Amino acid sequence: MPRILISGASGLIGRGLVPALESRGFEVTGLVRRPSARPGEAQWDPMRDVSPQLVSGFDFVIHLSGENLAGRWTAAKKRQIWESRIVSTRNLSRALTQAKHPPSALLCASAIGYFGDRGDQVLTEESSSGTGFLPQLCREWELAAGAATRAGVRVLNLRFGIVLSPNGGALKPMLAPFRLGLGGKVGTGRQWWSWIHIHDAVAAVLNLMARIHPARFPRGNQAEGSPPGLSESATHPFVLDGPVNIVSPNPAANSDFTAALGSVLRRPRFFTIPALALKLALGELAQEGLLTSARVVPKKLIESGFRFRYPELEAALFELLR
Repeated sequence: MPRILISGASGLIGRGLVPALESRGFEVTGLVRRPSARPGEAQWDPMRDVSPQLVSGFDFVIHLSGENLAGRWTAAKKRQIWESRIVSTRNLSRALTQAKHPPSALLCASAIGYFGDRGDQVLTEESSSGTGFLPQLCREWELAAGAATRAGVRVLNLRFGIVLSPNGGALKPMLAPFRLGLGGKVGTGRQWWSWIHIHDAVAAVLNLMARIHPARFPRGNQAEGSPPGLSESATHPFVLDGPVNIVSPNPAANSDFTAALGSVLRRPRFFTIPALALKLALGELAQEGLLTSARVVPKKLIESGFRFRYPELEAALFELLR
């Protein structure tokens, strides 16, 4: 039975990914900070050296954990955001270099924050990084996995966009004001938001795993509601490593995003949230998150033959909120 070690299993993406893996016959072990309380858990401290024995014998290691970006970015908050990603990734990568039986690949979360504020420029995995706290964070985050790469472990940096789910992430806090008729564009509304339906985000990760090692990825039947099956060409040879943009092929301007959300909820969207008000309320998070323009496309996913189930924004929102 193929074995997976995963951190961040209780996060937004992890909560969708774990049952999808289990439905395909994987044995999943989640890394937890507290003492392990049941089978399928292993305790770790991401801020300390990780035992090579802990990470040995798995087919894939998936690293998704990290401090939530939401909230005002005080100096202490930024330090938590930084260390929870950089230090934990570095510790995990170093352990993999010493593991007796290393995995086929390390799939490590990153983010499209790598690109920074780029206006209308179309951004692929080959595009350069931007300036600011988030681009610097993402660069160091991806570099922190370098030890595993140098030891011969294939590393994929999963650059997630705005993952849409009614259960968390960016969408959930938007629902209440929109349902009250108080929703509207953010700032000018011209900034590009690169998004992906949670279903497609999970399915993309599954397809990447199948591309890396088809022999260890079972193709059995899936439970109802699980992500779509592998693309027809998923078992064909395909060289894949480094950064992968996990976004829809159709990014949306913020004004179009909020219009689509209002349409699906059947609510007006007369209001505009001024950029100054956001900056006063959220500080750097507003400037580098909500007001930043990143028009990102999933070049590698498209080239790999991955089939998006929800490539269009309004259909994705309708499915999520129906």
